[in-house]
Amino acid sequence: MAKYVVRGGKQLAGTVRISGAKNAALPIMAASLMAEGETILENVPDIADVRCMGRILESLGAVVTWLDDRRLSIKVESNIGCSTAYPLAKQLRASNLLLGPLAGKLGRAEIAMPGGCLIGSRPMDLHIKGLKAMGSEVTVEHGLIKAKGKLQGEKIYLDFPSVGATENLMMAAVFASGQTVLENAAKEPEIVDLANFLNAMGAQIRGAGTDLIRIKGVKELRPVNYSVIPDRIEAGTFAIGAAITGGKVRLENVIPMHLVPLIAKLKEVGVRLVQEEDALEVEGQEEYSPTDIKTMPYPGFPTDLQSPMLALLTRAKGTSLIVENIYENRFRVAAELKRMGALIRVEGQAAVIVGVDRLYGAQTKATDLRAGAALILAALVAEGESEICGIEHIDRGYEGFQEKWQALGAEIKRVES
Repeated sequence: MAKYVVRGGKQLAGTVRISGAKNAALPIMAASLMAEGETILENVPDIADVRCMGRILESLGAVVTWLDDRRLSIKVESNIGCSTAYPLAKQLRASNLLLGPLAGKLGRAEIAMPGGCLIGSRPMDLHIKGLKAMGSEVTVEHGLIKAKGKLQGEKIYLDFPSVGATENLMMAAVFASGQTVLENAAKEPEIVDLANFLNAMGAQIRGAGTDLIRIKGVKELRPVNYSVIPDRIEAGTFAIGAAITGGKVRLENVIPMHLVPLIAKLKEVGVRLVQEEDALEVEGQEEYSPTDIKTMPYPGFPTDLQSPMLALLTRAKGTSLIVENIYENRFRVAAELKRMGALIRVEGQAAVIVGVDRLYGAQTKATDLRAGAALILAALVAEGESEICGIEHIDRGYEGFQEKWQALGAEIKRVES
């Protein structure tokens, strides 16, 4: 298994270009099945999750081809399949995003229960409840979600503003007869990007980015060229990297308004930031103040940046508190950070962090994608050498991970064993 070896103590400096958003590219790739012909996506991150989604689309009959410079071609014919196989689905949580497009376009879908990071139950209940409300006959048996029937527009209230359920039901509703209204919908920028993509193809969606989304059903969609938004979580990870090392880094190809909660918290602890239209300059300091963070659905503090912020707060002068309100099991990284000298006490869905003067290099294991990023961040500032294994999680969500950190001056290398 591969691992990263990191020697800490270097201040990061330079410019890094942020890749396209993983959490926008995956649902957009799923939605591309809804239009016959060739769709070309730009600013697509070349990461393991995207390649896995590509293989799943190919298993359904699409032709997926990487073009030059982060461009992806997806060709779809009329005879696409409706069933995903477990060996592929188990590798990718976002494989569940094919349920809505297939149920809407074909009137039937058979989706293997998905895999992904083990950071909580993340059930499909809201997806299934919504499809049933739209008239689909949905059953769950032998690890498969089966949906059958023509969809009708309906008013659907989501018990929780789930990103995946909002995306799946929004895609399904595009071909439903009449109007569908999603109440208490998720508001994430990636949902807005998906809606913009669908509208570019001919869908009629209003209200994405608010908690009330209206979708008027249409008969067909057309293929388009479309550019995916930048990855706010990758941008946040590198911003925290600059902060934790006391460095100065310019992030390009970012949308600062998508990072408002992170920027607010970084300023609160003492980081200096300068915002531009599509760039962000981050200047770290020698000392930081503690803070309290509660993860919330967008526009609250993102759960995907909770673990990286946990790493940063180990360096604050005082006691910080993080409350995780989205997923259970997301503090497993705390045990690994404690191996490096961090003082963290986990109590249910809360973590109390007492800042320390220094962290020490250690052997650690990434338990999920964002935990892996947090361990790299801690290793960048730790004394001595750290080894991080389980980096297949990192491969899932960060493009050119080693190369980008190295370009900023980090001593990091990937070792295949």
